Amino acid sequence: MGPIIVNKSNSQDRLIEELQGKLGIGRVERRRKQQPDDWLAEGVIVMSNPQRTREEGVRPTVDKIQSKGKTSPTAPPKPANKLDNMLGSLQSDLNRLGVQTVAKGVCGACKKPIVGQVVTAMGRTWHPEHFVCTHCQDEIGSKNFFERDGQPYCENDYHNLFSPRCFHEKDGKAFCRKDYFDMFAPKCGGCARAILENYISALNSLWHPECFVCRECFTPFINGSFFDHDGQPYCEAHYHERRGSLCSGCQKPITGRCITAMGKKFHPEHFVCAFCLKQLNKGTFKEQNDKPYCHGCFIKLFS
Repeated sequence: MGPIIVNKSNSQDRLIEELQGKLGIGRVERRRKQQPDDWLAEGVIVMSNPQRTREEGVRPTVDKIQSKGKTSPTAPPKPANKLDNMLGSLQSDLNRLGVQTVAKGVCGACKKPIVGQVVTAMGRTWHPEHFVCTHCQDEIGSKNFFERDGQPYCENDYHNLFSPRCFHEKDGKAFCRKDYFDMFAPKCGGCARAILENYISALNSLWHPECFVCRECFTPFINGSFFDHDGQPYCEAHYHERRGSLCSGCQKPITGRCITAMGKKFHPEHFVCAFCLKQLNKGTFKEQNDKPYCHGCFIKLFS
């Protein structure tokens, strides 16, 4: 195995040197800067096995060179996690030197070996960034957590999801939350379900805001105005439709004077001859096929 040249300023390499010194697996030989071998400037040669670094006329094999002012032919990829990248490089270099490293376990989330910081919980090991709340996905770290069905939950989510709800009391008797509101809470005038929060008070009833709509077209009352018919709210158009006060000519509400004819109601200006369209303002007309005609048109058409 050839020599590996690493930079002294790299803290990871210093760690390798210390490990090698403790394990006695190699030796470190410092070299002075020599010309023209500037690629060896201020380097450290790490030998996996004691051997001569140079013989007469023979140059050592170099597996990896890192020196000041030099860059490797291919730039290293951007590390997603600097710490994990450094630890991964350290493990790779130690393996290349013949030093076997043992992972601290396999992450319970990503199923990859753990090198570096480790979280031990629920009988498993985790990368710190992978030990998260199952519900909100926030990192738990050193905070309190709860286990349910083999999954970790942060304290807040666990109580919101699984803790029993407080009981309610009525006349000295205890009721669960659901039954208490079903039995004693005011009911919505639209859906008849219990009202727990915001409500609208109208027509002598309470309503969920989303239930207070026209009973015919279910359109909310954006401007706040509605029409009461038999204790139920309606928009203007359907209120007049229910009361029969829509003009049969234009299908719009009649709010002033109206003409009642043929069992229908009309705005005065819309009660016209079906043929000549003249207004039948004198109140005299002839009916044919459920349509009004002036006297002249009726004679021309049907006599």
